Amino acid sequence: MSIWTELGKFLSGLATEGFSAVIEAVRTVFEGNPETRRQVAFSVAMIALSAKMAKADGVVTEEEVCAFRQIFHIPEKEFENVSRLYNLARQDVAGFESYARKVKNLFPDDQRTLEDVMNGLFHIAKADGLYHQDEMVFMDQVANTFGIAGRDYERIRLRHMEPEGGNPYVLLEADPVWDDGRLKKHYRKLVAENHPDRFMARGLPPEFIAIANGRMAEINKAWHAVSVERGF
Repeated sequence: MSIWTELGKFLSGLATEGFSAVIEAVRTVFEGNPETRRQVAFSVAMIALSAKMAKADGVVTEEEVCAFRQIFHIPEKEFENVSRLYNLARQDVAGFESYARKVKNLFPDDQRTLEDVMNGLFHIAKADGLYHQDEMVFMDQVANTFGIAGRDYERIRLRHMEPEGGNPYVLLEADPVWDDGRLKKHYRKLVAENHPDRFMARGLPPEFIAIANGRMAEINKAWHAVSVERGF
């Protein structure tokens, strides 16, 4: 069954119209099905924070909508359910900080999944070719709430904002003082951890494969830069 069909069933069973309550309900409604709960939780998190980010700069562009749909790969027949959630989030009086805290609580001790959410948000934000100042403040604060900081956040930021000129060692989560053997071993480990199949094994929806593919592309691009530098 499609994750969007599950979302539709989930919505039809809710008595509330407030999005904050929707996030909380994910915990209990799918308590007996951990895999579905993770998929629905990830979908709801992306929809909620995407809507709040669009509201941050006051403009929802056509490019942002297309980027949103590129990540989500939503069938036409299911788009009404996603639109309902998206509009609920945009209209909810709760601030994005409250949403970010609730999302973090959905994925305790799971930084990789929270990084996937951040990657999706950056992808949408850059869709119109311009990062707005308000969007960057939004990103910084969400990352802070998620506990993503230092080199971890820098790696995500560089991947999207400076894909060509970013430091390849930061993107690879590596140290330039490492010798060739250690660096190659680390790269193989990084590829294994970020392969799209591993992404799916973590229980995230297959509809979000674009995020996993994008991560692998940036890892390989950074590795190519390092390989040229070191003469591999």
